Amino acid sequence: MGMKAREEGGQGGCRSARVLYAIESVLQGLGATILAALFLVVMAAVIRRYLFGGGFVWSDELAIWLHVALIAVGAPLAVTGLLSMRLDVLVGLLPSGWRGIADALAGGIAIQGALVLAFGGAGVAMLVGGTSTVLGLPEWLRFAAFAAGGGLVVLVLTLHAALERGWPAALAALLLGAGFYGLSQLPSGLSLTTPSVAAAVLAAAGLLLGAPLPLALLAGASIASAFGGLLPEPAIVQNTVAGVSKFLLLAIPFFLLAGELLTSGGLAERLVRFAAALVGHRRAGLAQTALVSSVLFSGASGSSVANAAFGAKVMAPTLVARGYPPAHAAAIVAGVSMLDNIIPPSIAFLLLATATNLSVGALLVGGFVAGGVLAVALAIGIHLTVRDVVDAAPKADAREVASSLIGALPAIGLGVVVVVGIRFGLVTVTEASALAVSYALVTCLALRSLDGRSVLAALRRTATEAAAIGLLIGASAPFAFLLALDRVSDGMAGLVTALGGGPYAVMLLANLVLLVAGLFLDIGAAILLLAPLLLPVAIAAGLDPIQFGVILVVNLMIHGLTPPLGILVYVVSGIMRVPAGAVFRAVLPLLCVLLAALALLSLMAAAWPSLAPSLKALF
Repeated sequence: MGMKAREEGGQGGCRSARVLYAIESVLQGLGATILAALFLVVMAAVIRRYLFGGGFVWSDELAIWLHVALIAVGAPLAVTGLLSMRLDVLVGLLPSGWRGIADALAGGIAIQGALVLAFGGAGVAMLVGGTSTVLGLPEWLRFAAFAAGGGLVVLVLTLHAALERGWPAALAALLLGAGFYGLSQLPSGLSLTTPSVAAAVLAAAGLLLGAPLPLALLAGASIASAFGGLLPEPAIVQNTVAGVSKFLLLAIPFFLLAGELLTSGGLAERLVRFAAALVGHRRAGLAQTALVSSVLFSGASGSSVANAAFGAKVMAPTLVARGYPPAHAAAIVAGVSMLDNIIPPSIAFLLLATATNLSVGALLVGGFVAGGVLAVALAIGIHLTVRDVVDAAPKADAREVASSLIGALPAIGLGVVVVVGIRFGLVTVTEASALAVSYALVTCLALRSLDGRSVLAALRRTATEAAAIGLLIGASAPFAFLLALDRVSDGMAGLVTALGGGPYAVMLLANLVLLVAGLFLDIGAAILLLAPLLLPVAIAAGLDPIQFGVILVVNLMIHGLTPPLGILVYVVSGIMRVPAGAVFRAVLPLLCVLLAALALLSLMAAAWPSLAPSLKALF
């Protein structure tokens, strides 16, 4: 009987795996199709605008609707993939019995967040009326897409749990999620002055237990209404959809796609060869090559995660082969990858501009300065820490440098086109990102380094990554709304002015708040939640808002390397199969030089209000 039960369980597991594979394959294909359609719509509008003097009336709104559909379709893949933003380090430290309980609770909170999307989206779809003025489509479609996405998230999470921990554990999480959801719909009888506290407690609990961060945020937002919150479930989904219905955010999937095409088409490897010709002969030449490659790749990708994945596949094996310990090689790749969200174009700056309405062009200029300082700091850190490895190559002659530069020009040109176009107002950020995809696609096809299968694979990967970022942005919107209703910004202002309202004191305390918050919040969520709270305080202290915004992004990007979240460390360690704990230890020297660079940039920004009048008088 025992053997028969195991055989039936094994057959059930195979059936579950086949069903899950079929669902995920369909969703990946549908996501790739939507992303391709989104690109074609935006490019058609760009061509019409610049060649024929006018755009299409319907293009912007259709693009936004397609982006909403992309996030809804990709949500089930996003919450189980690499960018699901799960904090599972702490749960891994628990004894096996407690770990099972923690997994069930995390699954329950994740299911609760998915049910908020499903039932909240359905509720809005039934209530909302009217049609889109431009497209003529019924408005309820956008919310119905999120309702369907939420339902699929429940199904995919349940199937994943069944395959990983068995059906009893999966059903336990499903029942807990349904119970949590039911309780959130009932008044608790306890009215809090700041209901967002209840939201924060549940979201934090979900995060610490290992639930995907976007779903933990949605679950937290839904519980607030039971404690006197003024954001009912349909309003949560309305805020979520509104949070991702911004034309500027379309640049995110396009920059991700451009980076994928560069990597798949071999142009990123040309950047590595050029970097090796420049610095490969120096001490720790291969590690310095990884740094310069990252600087060059930053100008085309804008995604630190994409750079980390590329470095783990291309640079890290070579570093290990040259004698670098695997954990040290992984630490170097993860450390230099953080530059991608600092050096323009930067997805982090797009998120910041979305949350605060700061000028994207001005932020990009500030990113160049900060990126230069951080690159120098990393170069010093690598030089000082690489002692037992002799990997310097012979110095490249002028002909080799010129040849490698010519080979790298197509990839370098992409970054130049994007940044110059945005900075001088020739194109919008979204148009520049679509042009980046066109540039990468045409260049790789012309060089015959891409085929149709590679393009399709890039579309599928990008659709999932873009959905993960979009879902986080959407889930952060109702949470940020709750914080605004409860006037959390007033408390934040008091915290960062505890030592006085001057620029130095505010900069110091703001950095401390960000350093602590970044330990427990994903980088994107931290930008979306904290930037609107801290920026008014910085402006009141006389700090330049652009400079403060750059400092904020630099501070939070450093947390791509810190436990317990450290997304860049997890990406690299996962691909290289090196324990994340060992990589966290190996990256400590680079963290020290990055924090020193942050201190220098912060001092420069704090001193600027007093120095600016004197400098203007001189010139």
